[in-house]
Amino acid sequence: MAVRAVRGATQLEEDSRDHMLERVAEMVTGVMEANGLVVDDFISAIFTATSDLVSEFPAYAARQLGFGEVPLICARELEIERSMPRVVRMMAHVETDLPRADITHVYLHGAAALRRDLTRTRDVPDA
Repeated sequence: MAVRAVRGATQLEEDSRDHMLERVAEMVTGVMEANGLVVDDFISAIFTATSDLVSEFPAYAARQLGFGEVPLICARELEIERSMPRVVRMMAHVETDLPRADITHVYLHGAAALRRDLTRTRDVPDA
């Protein structure tokens, strides 16, 4: 079994606690589903948020999904001029049999525009 890094990102419409938890949970479960992962496959995860998101820790959404024993940390994203607002990013380290080229990185909502060069992305329309 190999250790792989898998990325995810999502953009929020507004900075509210419920919206943060909903969008981050959607991103985390999307990464899990796209790569056939379960919580026990996760070694650790790093979440970053842009400075305009202050309503909740993104990692709390993962905790609510059962990541209680997985080391998680949150950090502030760099403030770069013209960067996309209201974005949460995740980089998780996982154990998987997937080859590196088969890892699916999940970019949702407006964040789908961030890394089209990296791998497959998907834009989820707002409900």
